[in-house]
Amino acid sequence: MGKLLLGCIADDFTGATDLANNLVRAGMRVVQAIGVPEGPLAADVDAVVVALKSRTNPVHEAVAQSLAALRWLQGQGAHQIYFKYCSTFDSTPAGNIGPVTEALMDALGTEFTIATPAFPDNKRTVFKGYLFVGDVLLSESGMQNHPLTSMTDPNLVRVMQAQCRRKVGLIDHAVVARGAAAVTERIAQLKAEGVSIAIVDAVSNDDLLRMGPALAALPLVTAGSGVAIALPANFGFAPSPAASVLPFGSGLRAVVSGSCSLATNRQVQDFIARGGAALAIDPLQIAKAEADGADVVAEALAWATPLLARGPVLVYSTADSGAVKSVQSRLGAQEAGAMVERTIAAIARGLVERGVRQLVVAGGETSGACVQALGITQMQIGPQIDPGVPWCHAQALGAGLHITLKSGNFGGDDFFTRAFEVLA
Repeated sequence: MGKLLLGCIADDFTGATDLANNLVRAGMRVVQAIGVPEGPLAADVDAVVVALKSRTNPVHEAVAQSLAALRWLQGQGAHQIYFKYCSTFDSTPAGNIGPVTEALMDALGTEFTIATPAFPDNKRTVFKGYLFVGDVLLSESGMQNHPLTSMTDPNLVRVMQAQCRRKVGLIDHAVVARGAAAVTERIAQLKAEGVSIAIVDAVSNDDLLRMGPALAALPLVTAGSGVAIALPANFGFAPSPAASVLPFGSGLRAVVSGSCSLATNRQVQDFIARGGAALAIDPLQIAKAEADGADVVAEALAWATPLLARGPVLVYSTADSGAVKSVQSRLGAQEAGAMVERTIAAIARGLVERGVRQLVVAGGETSGACVQALGITQMQIGPQIDPGVPWCHAQALGAGLHITLKSGNFGGDDFFTRAFEVLA
């Protein structure tokens, strides 16, 4: 393996592919590792994204996993470290974004970094420190109803400060609009004022590209995936389609979804409206089956098997926020989520065992569970389906598998149909 330029740590699996996708589009050759590798990667790449499942873990676990990833990346000679979190800044008042950021800063011995989840291609923008999703504030976007990481405050300076012992400040849009020199000057000013972490405004890709050169000297960058479009140029890269070439796609097709986001709800309904074969998995049904000794996974696979030859099938536990809260009140939020993840992951494994070679997985936590159930340890990043969502290629259960890990909030309404058209 050649010199590793950019070493990335992502707090969930869909976010990792989201980040890797933007780096590939900007010309870098990228491999995504599932968890911290046990040894050096054999691939000759420019960037590695270590995908963790740490977004909703207890803080001490998220910090420990992130530091383990950092040590491995340092061992590969990474020139710069990138900590990637969700473009909706998913977190709780305790973390994990702030504590992980500060742990990485301590380990790297750096006194300053930036934080911006801005991803304009997916309508995530930051203005005056406030995070918008489309035309509404984060707190009005549906994220206020997230079952695990409800986001009720759109002011990122406040959100980040509540999680950090270091002082948090702002580099606002007026500064970013003046370009990299102005951003560099503002960083120096903030450091003189005792600020160690700065939220950075960005309402367009041009803003991200303007700030990019000012980030070249930072040992650590923390952000959503948006900033990734600006960093490869600091290493001399330019966009090239050669970076995203994958093996030819073939085999049976399926979609599994555990996300309850508004976007995924629309995607499920669109797939069904187009006549797609779909099976809903109810968490209460899973709980009852487990208590009665029934096998929901076997029943789902028995339903799917004869249908796979006709076209993609969808197995989903997606529901609206009211239904999710009702289930959580009966089972508990953590247990309900874990139960769905286990079930969907087992179904995904069974589908691949039955010949599925093109698999769409929706939902960050669901993606993590599925990748682990399939025994995937690294993925080659391929072409983009929608902003932030690429096809990938991996070895799973002894066979080549095209897989895409879709963040719940990403993708157009027809994503489940169009994804397979991109691979055709």
